[in-house]
Amino acid sequence: MQEVIKSVGIDIGTSTTQLIFSQLTIENLASSYTVPRISIVNKEVIYRSAIYFTPLISDKEIDVKGVSKIVTEEYRKAGIKPRDLKTGAVIITGETARKQNADLVLEKLSHLAGDFVVATAGPDLESALSGKGAGTDKLSEKEHRTVANLDIGGGTSNIGVFKNGVLAGTACLDIGGRLIKVSEGRITYVYPKIRKLAAGHGVNITVGDLADLSKLKKICGLMSDVLVQAVGLMPKTSEHQYYYTNEGHPLPETLKVNAITFSGGVAACIAEYPDGQDPLIYGDVGPLLAEAIKNNEVFEKIKQFPAMETIRATVVGAGTHSVNVSGSTIRFEKSLLPMKNVPVIKIPDGEADGGAGLEEGLRRRIRIYREGKDNPFLAVAFSGWMTETFVQVQELARHVLAGCEALVKEDGPLVVLLENDIGKVLGNALSVLLEGRKAVICLDGIHIGEGDYIDIGEPVVGGRVLPVVVKTLVFNI
Repeated sequence: MQEVIKSVGIDIGTSTTQLIFSQLTIENLASSYTVPRISIVNKEVIYRSAIYFTPLISDKEIDVKGVSKIVTEEYRKAGIKPRDLKTGAVIITGETARKQNADLVLEKLSHLAGDFVVATAGPDLESALSGKGAGTDKLSEKEHRTVANLDIGGGTSNIGVFKNGVLAGTACLDIGGRLIKVSEGRITYVYPKIRKLAAGHGVNITVGDLADLSKLKKICGLMSDVLVQAVGLMPKTSEHQYYYTNEGHPLPETLKVNAITFSGGVAACIAEYPDGQDPLIYGDVGPLLAEAIKNNEVFEKIKQFPAMETIRATVVGAGTHSVNVSGSTIRFEKSLLPMKNVPVIKIPDGEADGGAGLEEGLRRRIRIYREGKDNPFLAVAFSGWMTETFVQVQELARHVLAGCEALVKEDGPLVVLLENDIGKVLGNALSVLLEGRKAVICLDGIHIGEGDYIDIGEPVVGGRVLPVVVKTLVFNI
């Protein structure tokens, strides 16, 4: 049996805002005599919006009304209403995520976009989604290579590395085409990190300066070198770490990238920018950065593949790759769904191997997370060791309840997330031990990290499956 659900992806970037609508086909792939195994078997983009310049009130604020107007109009053009949607994502990226009212925009759009649409932001998630939207995951699997996708936008460059189809690393740097802005032949904005990058190589640039093309080309060449270093194709300079967003982390040193793809607005310029056109036509250095990347000698030496999407990679990723499903062998309370932005604590495998370790790990992480917070709602996650018998499941349930004693005493459901396929049986065991004092939501097939957030949608496929999104909800401030 198949079921088709509609999804939306909304990307509000430094330079552009755009939407897509897609259809996700969900099907039970198991035979009639086995436990159902329900997966997303097809993803199809059914509508692409026009690409708009992101409306801003100032350098510090997004024009909420302007963004809402764009979204509302594109829904009308697509003939889709919020109630038609089951899932999706709203992504605020790059410089736009630094605006003072970024969270207000997400809140506004999550109401516009349907009953279960995720409001998300965060460099790691963006890197993963843009890489999948660009098709780099499938490409790396097909070519048996370690492929890095560089999604170069107006404010940031998101890097997602895929090894044989699996996400192996992410990074995000403050390198982008709108970090220097130009109007009427003069510099009107320079991002501080870019000013420092230029000054470190003897190039001074200040607001009010004439837009000297030779100087801007040199700065863009320096930015392209930062990206080359980030993917491990040349040694990192002593100041390289400074250019990561939010003091973020570089890619693992063990990753050896042997091919690349480019996506994002700057990548569109690499592929499509016509010779002889004014390089400052967009009021920024995007085309010049594209030229610098295209002519970078190190990038020229590595295998390059065309991306399936360039400027639309992130929005396609948000609309088609942000959602997964957890189903059949799970326990949930329909009346409690949907749930959004639930923080998660994760117990590493080494701590969860034994019952005492799991209990202590849960207690300690719940206590640490809650320091200085007013009893926030919380989910707990662990892989779940092998449980082959009824007795083992009961033992695991008792350890979980002992470790979650602080959560059990409070209002709201107990939410447990597992990697192993024991969600329903463990959820039932927890519910019996609680004697109806507390609702239990126990999902399996969920791979999640410490500090991530989760959204759980309303059931689909006859009530047997829940759409689930794991995300990193971090604004670039």
